[in-house]
Amino acid sequence: MNRFLIATAVVALTAGGALAQDVKLGVSLGFTGPLESMAPSMLKGAELAAKEASDSGKLLDGGTVTIVQADNTCADAAASVTAVERLVTSEKVNGIVGGMCSGETIASLERVAVPNGMVMIAPSATSPALSTIDDKGFFFRTAPSDARQGEVMADIITERGIKNVAVTYTNNDYGKGLADSFAESFKAKGGSITISAPHDDGKADYSAEVAALASAGGEALVVAGYVDQGGSGIVRGSLDSGAFDTFVFTDGMVTQALVDKFGTELEHSFGQNPSAEGEGRDAFIAQAKEAGFEGSDAFAAESYDAAALILLAMQAAKSTDPRVYKDKVMDVANAPGEKIMPGQLARALELVAAGTDIDYVGASAVELVGPGESAGSYREVEFKGGTLTAVRTR
Repeated sequence: MNRFLIATAVVALTAGGALAQDVKLGVSLGFTGPLESMAPSMLKGAELAAKEASDSGKLLDGGTVTIVQADNTCADAAASVTAVERLVTSEKVNGIVGGMCSGETIASLERVAVPNGMVMIAPSATSPALSTIDDKGFFFRTAPSDARQGEVMADIITERGIKNVAVTYTNNDYGKGLADSFAESFKAKGGSITISAPHDDGKADYSAEVAALASAGGEALVVAGYVDQGGSGIVRGSLDSGAFDTFVFTDGMVTQALVDKFGTELEHSFGQNPSAEGEGRDAFIAQAKEAGFEGSDAFAAESYDAAALILLAMQAAKSTDPRVYKDKVMDVANAPGEKIMPGQLARALELVAAGTDIDYVGASAVELVGPGESAGSYREVEFKGGTLTAVRTR
């Protein structure tokens, strides 16, 4: 009798495949390294989406999400490959939010994710090189390419009446790609670049680099670097020597950590970083506040969206297998369908399970184009009075 009841229960549970599928979601970020000050809020963004999906009880017939962290260091490609290999082979995650910096993302994607059939959605890896990489359909990103940032930065500088600038960039895929993109756009608008010079991270003294930049001159210094490393070292050296007092900062620099370091010394400076506006962003910031973190922190919104897209694609595919659900990411991200904002993942999971189209807008106004690229928007920022202030969204 007991044996009969057990058999009946098993049949009932497995009919139609209605077994809860738990998810292990890897988060590969630079918890140490040149952007370590950004990582905590990015992790919390991903955790927020995971908790929301788990608490709904609607993910894959009641599955729950477990976050598994990996420190990719952001700057060390070998360390990143090792970290992502652990996620894939030892932890056996079902998807990865990451990487964080472009060079390590390229390395871990090519050497681990693609060969092992693992989906990666990067919230902050922005190098144009990732647009043409042979990712076999396993890579997406919720932050726009620096090809777009270069254009936006050129517009902002030109509109402020600045005609010539010096450029310093971190000596890696991110820095070089962004510097090249900016140079092309700025020159097309009639601007001139006095010098475009790389700098290495991790140095104690940047006086030689600052001297070369000062010798070339310019109305402003474009700093395409990292706030916790060489970018701030260049700024400190420039301020102390009087070489420059106006800086244009890229997304790797635009954080509260920059204000904490320099305060009112940035009175004449400005910059840009990826950021949306509207209902989705407002909803996320309110949701993050309730969860105890600052939703406007750099790439926190993009991290929430990266995690949400992975989970929604799994729901659409009815599978946690990356080789299966990768083909659903673009479907859940874009129109047509009911628009989905942060805080509405339960509704989205319900709709997807019923076979209804959704258009995931999320916290960063997600719209994926081309090979999983984010169309993206940017906020122009200033630092007057020692405060990071948004001027407008572009």
